[in-house]
Amino acid sequence: MRRTALHDVHQRLGATFTGFAGWQMPLRYGSDVAEHHCVRRSAGLFDLGHMGQLEVTGADAAAFLDYALVGRLSAVPVGRAKYTMLCHTNGGVLDDLVVYRLAERRFLVVANAANAAIVLAMLGEYSGGYTVTVTERDRALIAVQGPHAVRVVGEHPDLRYYGIKPDRFAGRDVLLARTGYTGEDGFEIYCDNADAEAVWERAAAAGAAPAGLACRDTLRLEAGMPLYGHELTVRTTPFHAGLGRVVALDKRDFVGGPALRAVRPETVLVGLVTRGRRAPRAGYAVLDPDTGAKVGEVTSGAPSPTLGHPIAMAYVAKNLEKKRLVVDVRGTHEEADIVPLPFYRR
Repeated sequence: MRRTALHDVHQRLGATFTGFAGWQMPLRYGSDVAEHHCVRRSAGLFDLGHMGQLEVTGADAAAFLDYALVGRLSAVPVGRAKYTMLCHTNGGVLDDLVVYRLAERRFLVVANAANAAIVLAMLGEYSGGYTVTVTERDRALIAVQGPHAVRVVGEHPDLRYYGIKPDRFAGRDVLLARTGYTGEDGFEIYCDNADAEAVWERAAAAGAAPAGLACRDTLRLEAGMPLYGHELTVRTTPFHAGLGRVVALDKRDFVGGPALRAVRPETVLVGLVTRGRRAPRAGYAVLDPDTGAKVGEVTSGAPSPTLGHPIAMAYVAKNLEKKRLVVDVRGTHEEADIVPLPFYRR
C-alpha cells in the first residue's frame, strides 16, 4: 500500500493503521472517541495526504470544468472554492469534489482517495477539444479542525470559508484553505511532501492533537456530510442525496446534464435517531413499522460521541420520509425518528 509523507510520524506516535483506498492510513492514535471530542472542543490534526489532487490549467480551464462537472466553475472567483461533483452520463455520482480557483486559468481539483484515478481518467477523456492540461500533483495535505484551529494556524481575516491563498507556515510555502470535513471551523494546508513533517510538528506544537480516520467518520456523520460509497454512488444522483443545489441545470451543456434534468428521485436521504442504544450500520434495512416491509437502507450509522445516542443516514421511500420508522439492527427492531440534517451544528 502507498504511504503518505507523514507515515513515519504516525508510527512514532503509536498510530493504529488501516488500509484505505490503497493507502496505509492512521485509524486512531489512542481513543477515537477522545480524538472526536478533541476536534469538537479544541483542535484536531489530520493527515489527508491520500486525497487526490489534480491541477487543471490552460486557456479553456474554466469552460472545460463547466462541461465536465455539474457546477458552474467559471463563476468562482480567484481565491475561492466550490463543492461540486463529477457525474456519469446517466446522472450517477462518480465523485464529489472541492475545486479551488488558484488563478484565472488554474484550478485545483481535490478528489476522494478511492476515486482519484477515475476522476483523472474522466477529466482526461473529456478534455478533447479544450485547450487544457490535467496534471496529478503529489503533495501533502494536512487539516487542522476545531474551534481552536485559528489559535493553531493564526488569524487570517482575509480568508473566508471556502477560500484559499498562498501563505507561509512553519517557515514553508503552503497553500492555506479554509475548508474541512468535520462540521467545525478549520484549515487545510497543502505543502510539498518534504515540508510535511515540519508543518505537522508546528501545528502540533501550537495545540492541535493527532486525529485518525475513525473519528473523521463520526465527525462528518454528525455534520451530515456525505461519504462516497455510502451516501453517494454511481447509482445515486445529487438530487437523491438532497444536493441538487450543486447542479447548475441552466448550463447549456455538461456531462450528465440531460439525465439530471429528467431525474425524479423516488427515495430521499434522511437523518435517523434510534431510541435504543444499538447503532444502525451501513446496509441495515429500514422498515415500515406498520407493515414490516423494507422501505429503505442505512448508508452510514454510528453512536454519536457529541450527542450521546446513535445516529444514521438512510435512503427511504420519498412518501415515507415523515413517518416514524424501524431499523433492523441484527434482528432487533429499533424504533427510529426522522430528524433534519445535519445532526450537529457548531
